[in-house]
Amino acid sequence: MIEIDAYRTLVFPNRIRKYRKQLNIGSLLELSEQLPTITYIRLSKIERGEIFARAGELREIARALGIDPQDLLIDVDDPEFDIAAWAEPLHGADRSDPEAERFAVLLAAALRVRRAGDPALTIATLEHEHGLAPVILSRIENALKPYNRWNDDVRATLRRLFDVSNDRQLAEHIAAVHSRGELDAVLPMIANPELRIGKTRVRVASLRDELDAGSGSIIARPRRLNIPHPLGERLIPVQDAAPAVLADDAAGQRLVAVFGTPLPDGLIARTPVDAHVEAPRNAGPRAYGLRMGRPTLGAGLPGRATLIVDPDRFPSAGGLAVITNEQGLRVLSVTFDRHGRMLGYSENPDLEIEIDGLDPANVATVLAAVFE
Repeated sequence: MIEIDAYRTLVFPNRIRKYRKQLNIGSLLELSEQLPTITYIRLSKIERGEIFARAGELREIARALGIDPQDLLIDVDDPEFDIAAWAEPLHGADRSDPEAERFAVLLAAALRVRRAGDPALTIATLEHEHGLAPVILSRIENALKPYNRWNDDVRATLRRLFDVSNDRQLAEHIAAVHSRGELDAVLPMIANPELRIGKTRVRVASLRDELDAGSGSIIARPRRLNIPHPLGERLIPVQDAAPAVLADDAAGQRLVAVFGTPLPDGLIARTPVDAHVEAPRNAGPRAYGLRMGRPTLGAGLPGRATLIVDPDRFPSAGGLAVITNEQGLRVLSVTFDRHGRMLGYSENPDLEIEIDGLDPANVATVLAAVFE
């Protein structure tokens, strides 16, 4: 059974709107005028739960509202907290056709499985040979839009990828692979609200620590972080080993070489280091490990983290991306704005980058991360 969660793209429920209403601040624009360091668009995304706020931003918002920053944080494990009730005033109670939502989720899972099973279906191939832009691919694979709302060209491309002639045959094919259990490993990455709740729980706990510390950053305790990826593979801590691009041990683990030395301005040089990391089985042939070196995304992802990066996968909202430029590599957290543009954010330094405008060949996705 698929649990369709209409609010699965929300990651940061908060009490900003509650206190804004209590203080008779009628519009978000009015609050924004008191926060010159936070753009209106970013403030809107924070209030709507589409992106995580930074500790410093919470302090600024709380100062404008005259409250303690901790009061803005919600305990998602509180039995009385209801994500749907929280979201309704911001996003409306009207939901699209449940069957259309269900098919969008099944299609997203089927396309992920289709690509995972065919190494030739890279992002570049899908764009140049099938006309499917990376941003469109990402939105399809995250079920952000029902199938019938895509234009004729996108639907035709999807039918070709699944080797069917019409929409009825596509629906039958998707239903068949689902009934055979071929989508079971991928569906929880798309339709399971526990993923959003888990991510929110970790980030809110980190924000509470930062706010308690009062300095905007903390030293994170060593721990392991698994960023959702299609096949949900187990990851192990980084292990010292002889340099190699790719290796397999007797247990069938796939090890990829680790790179990464810090550069100025939050960049990372792709310099080999004497270490390996286990990669998920669905990682592409060019996957590699990338050592952060510094907490450019805040305390939730400290500098001792090593990321598993796949250059042949395009990132999606709620995940992490690695972009390449002439100076080096940069790690970004990814979201969509209200106009549907894919944006990447860095905290240290404070950057906002429009990912849609980059060459897809210079954009990679982060499948997972491990902490030493």
